[in-house]
Amino acid sequence: MASIYKQIDIQAPAQQVWEAVRDWEVVHERLVPGFVVDVKLEPKARIVTFANGVVAREIILAVDDAAHRLAYSAVGGRAAHHNASVQVFQTAPGSCQIVWITDVLPDALTPAINTMVEEASAIMKRTLERAVPGGSNAQGR
Repeated sequence: MASIYKQIDIQAPAQQVWEAVRDWEVVHERLVPGFVVDVKLEPKARIVTFANGVVAREIILAVDDAAHRLAYSAVGGRAAHHNASVQVFQTAPGSCQIVWITDVLPDALTPAINTMVEEASAIMKRTLERAVPGGSNAQGR
C-alpha cells in the first residue's frame, strides 16, 4: 500500500485552520474552492465532485476536536482502499502545519492521487491564509 504524506505550512492560527478543516460539509467553500466544485451530503458521508470531473463518496470516520484531526475514507471508484487524515498542529503563535496522510491501493493510483494532493495543498494554503483577518494575504494581497 502506498502512503502519500504532505506537510503544509500555513500562516494562520491553528484554531482558525482547524475550524475550516472540520467543516467537512463545505470543503468546496472553506478549504479547496475551485478544486472541489460541489459537495452533496449523506449521513456521515459526502459526495465530492472535483474540478477534473472525478466524483468520490467519502465516509467521515472521525472528527476529533481535541487532536484537531479529521479522518475519512473514499469508497467505490477505482481504489480498492483509500483512507486519509488531515491534522492541524500549531507551530508558533499565528501559524500552523497541516499534515495530510493518504493511504491508497492499488499502488498504481499513487501518481494520480499525489497530483491531486499537491494541487489541493496549494489551494488550501492560499485559501486559509487569505482568510486571516488583516493578514498579508487577506483580500488577495
